Amino acid sequence: MLLDFNRLGALRYFLVIVTGLVLLFLILPIVFIAALSFGSSQWLIFPPPSWTLKWYVELFSDPRWFYTALTSLKIAVIVTALSVVLGFLASLGLNRGEFAGREQIRALFLTPMILPVIVLAVALYALFLKLGLAGTTVGFVIAHLLIALPFSIISISGALDGFDKSIEDAAILCGASPWEARLKITVPSIRHGLFTAAVFSFLASWDEVVLAIFMSSPTLQTLPVKIWTTLRQDLTPVVAAVSTILVALTSVLIFTPLVFRKRQKDD
Repeated sequence: MLLDFNRLGALRYFLVIVTGLVLLFLILPIVFIAALSFGSSQWLIFPPPSWTLKWYVELFSDPRWFYTALTSLKIAVIVTALSVVLGFLASLGLNRGEFAGREQIRALFLTPMILPVIVLAVALYALFLKLGLAGTTVGFVIAHLLIALPFSIISISGALDGFDKSIEDAAILCGASPWEARLKITVPSIRHGLFTAAVFSFLASWDEVVLAIFMSSPTLQTLPVKIWTTLRQDLTPVVAAVSTILVALTSVLIFTPLVFRKRQKDD
């Protein structure tokens, strides 16, 4: 093959070096943050003078961090459930429907992925102020759902593309209703797409900060907003501890679908 890696000669060593440098560029900041979270200095000094778990103890003993984390979790779970359900229904219509403007509607669904988040945030904030949804859980859910839904549509549509619809048609011929066939045949067959949609929808909501800043109020804040306000007011290593935990959680959620998909292929 023309692009066979083993036939690139000396160029492959150059590609390996470039890849290694890119990985270092991406990973080193995370390593620094993790190291700072275990440092004994009250300032973000690298390398740390000594090592301690003091900042993690302070993090878990502060109820404000727990409350904002619980708020983020509640919103993310609601957004994930709605995103997967609505994404599944939208993907069915977009993949199997034959109607004018189908591709335009698909593009409209994916618009939040390419639209600058700040533009979306300002528009939603102005609208929610008039509707009385600013600073409410419902407002958070709607705002986060707008950016999570495209991930679900992409993941579930891809899974539907690889599903043999004749199996669903056979179930209908055997007496199942259309929705019974979809729920008992189609849904289990595309579970990897649904799981991937759930993971990325959760992360889209959990990590969102720009929309959350506009949607938050003094009594309702998510964890990213709490991190942002703490950075502006007091640059404490507790923020590094929170960031380390978030990176670890995000890594687990990202690699879990990969393992899940690999097991699906092996089966």
